[in-house]
Parts: sequence; structure tokens; C-alpha cells
Amino acid sequence: MKGMTRGELAKRTGVSMATLRYYEESGILPAPGRVANGYRIYSEDYLVKLKFIKDAKSLGYSLKEIREVLQMLGSEMDAESLKARVRNKISEIDERIAVMQAIQQMLAGLLETPQDEIRDYLQSFRTEHKE
Repeated sequence: MKGMTRGELAKRTGVSMATLRYYEESGILPAPGRVANGYRIYSEDYLVKLKFIKDAKSLGYSLKEIREVLQMLGSEMDAESLKARVRNKISEIDERIAVMQAIQQMLAGLLETPQDEIRDYLQSFRTEHKE
């Protein structure tokens, strides 16, 4: 059987051996074939799958989402289903951007707070209030 050991696959992809093991144990990657001595042997397909995983992670997909997409890609997934998943991810990213922009605006507004109000606010943390 021709292929790569886990160490060779790790070197070629820049993914640690521990991460490869985790991906197999969690079902993100299928278990590879084994040779007579028990070593796992990975085919060239694993290079493609690991590139997909790395790319998907950089695009904000969770490992759960990646596992689901890989399972779908391994079945009879059609182009429209894949596009629908991508559209959903774009919507999620748009929502996160809107939240981050709202936080940014709130923080920018805090910079407009008058100095005396900020001083009073900070003082409330530094001394006990006497009634």
C-alpha cells in the first residue's frame, strides 16, 4: 500500500500529529488504512481534506461545521447545497460584523464622555462611599 505515515502527512500539511489524531478520533477525518505492521497509511486524498479543513477554519467555520460539510461532500452533495451552506455562513459573518460595529460605536461614544464624568466614574471604584 502506497501512502504517507502520520508523521509524513503532518510535515506535508503543517498540521501536528496530535491534531491529526484528534481529527480522526472526532470523525472529522476518516480512519486511514493500515499496513501489516499496524502503521496508519494516508492517501493523497488526506492532503486535499486537510487543506479544506485549514481553509474552512480560516474562513470561520467551526470543527463541527467542517465535519458536517466533509460528510456531505463525501456523499451525494450537489452544488446548490454547498452554495446554500456558504450563503448561510456569509449571513452569520454579516451578523457578527453588525454586532462588532455596534460595540465599536458604543466604545467610540464612550470616548466622547466628558472628563469630569469619567473622573467621577473612576473615583467610584477607588474609595468607599460614605453615607
